[in-house]
Amino acid sequence: MAMAATATLSPPSVIPPAYHRIVSPTLIIPSDPLKPIPVGLLACQRDPLLRGLATTSVSCRESQSAAPPSNGREGKKKKAAPAPTAPLLEVILHDTIIFPEGGGQPSDIGILTSSDGELWDVVEAKRLGGHAVHYVRLRLEQKIDHAIQVFSPGALVGVSLGEEGYKRRLDHASMHTSQHLLSAVLENKLNLPTLAWSLTAWPTPSYVELPRGLTPEEITFMQEECNRLVFEGRSVYIEVEELHDANKVYDTPSVGIPEDYTGGVKRTVIIDGVDRNPCCGTHAPTIHNLQLFILPQTETLARSTASSVRIYFLAGPRLLAHLTSSHTFLSATAGIMSCGAPQVPERVQQVVDDRRRATKRVEDLEAELATSVADRLLSSLSDRGALVRHEHRTDDTGNALGFLSAITTRFADRVAEKAKEKPCLLVLSSSPSAQSAASTTVVLIFGSDDKKVTEVGDALKAKLNVKGGGKGARWSGKFTGVWKDGREGTVVRDILDSVEV
Repeated sequence: MAMAATATLSPPSVIPPAYHRIVSPTLIIPSDPLKPIPVGLLACQRDPLLRGLATTSVSCRESQSAAPPSNGREGKKKKAAPAPTAPLLEVILHDTIIFPEGGGQPSDIGILTSSDGELWDVVEAKRLGGHAVHYVRLRLEQKIDHAIQVFSPGALVGVSLGEEGYKRRLDHASMHTSQHLLSAVLENKLNLPTLAWSLTAWPTPSYVELPRGLTPEEITFMQEECNRLVFEGRSVYIEVEELHDANKVYDTPSVGIPEDYTGGVKRTVIIDGVDRNPCCGTHAPTIHNLQLFILPQTETLARSTASSVRIYFLAGPRLLAHLTSSHTFLSATAGIMSCGAPQVPERVQQVVDDRRRATKRVEDLEAELATSVADRLLSSLSDRGALVRHEHRTDDTGNALGFLSAITTRFADRVAEKAKEKPCLLVLSSSPSAQSAASTTVVLIFGSDDKKVTEVGDALKAKLNVKGGGKGARWSGKFTGVWKDGREGTVVRDILDSVEV
């Protein structure tokens, strides 16, 4: 049995000393344990590789909402999830390594450890004004009164990302830094500003939104240019300064500093020699292991006033996961097709062509069979003054209703050809060979009297719970369950016997 390939990304184990640079001489990191460090100077932003931190609680209260407040990115199509039964806490700490979402980057998840050693799950973190708020979901055995006590102001608290939280951090940092790189190269080399971007959920590709699409040649050029810088190992560092009105505006593609931000800190992410952009996110300290792959397909978005194009990309752990899964799928497909990986497209095309030919052959045979059935029914019409009949078939066709309709169409054509304008009322039904309680039997009623067709259809609804309807000479419906001739078939024949034709 073949083993699936695995891959990992190994970031630097320690952040470089020059990664976080406070460039304002009067700006200091608050040290009062009863006051929160503002977003922009948090430990997760000073050292994105830090996995754990000891700090203190500033405030704790029970949340008024059953879920963390929406960040507005889900859109109207997303249905609200049912409210969880466990309470939710809002905890503000002096410092934290759990990033509160911002700059297009989702929040981290993590774990708080209270002074009594109990673990508390952080399911989301948000920036409210200039403070990071941790939303802690209590387990069923955890009590709200105890939680508020252990997170009272000044209480010691341990903060950690945990294994899953650190994987999430590494992925987000890799994708976010890669987006800065891609947007900078698009702006500098092709004069294409980034209108928007999205760090999508793992493991799907993220995207940047541009005013126009890229040609295949431009995509190749962009990928080569970005990876040339990656291979050079350009460093990434952060400059932080005090925020005032004069330095709020950036001459860059960035949206700038949020209007509701009240932290008083201006944070700029710099890719050495490539880009300077305001951003509050967590970023890799170097781009040397963030090989970037741009997916060749694009997506055009039409709006009322303009259109834009999304370019999808992968980097870091997400790219490795994509390569691993793609290789696994390709190897599995090659095994099914009994060929080497390079021959898979050719073999798949061969299967598709064979399927088309087989489908065409089945359609031809069904048309021939429909004519044969119609002729048999027509011969019955010549022996009687009227034809009233139920015909049941067992067919595993992909379009049972289409086949039954073809029979009635051919029957009507034959009647017209032979000028046999005698009354007729037909009920045709078709069930699959293997039936269960969820099986569907298709029913088609055809007749020379529209009112009689409707009468039989209404009777099938009432007595067999057949769902359907029709107009004129045809009525079609579906029966769910196991169709038996001695049961359902008898009901149909009784209905026909009761109708005067």
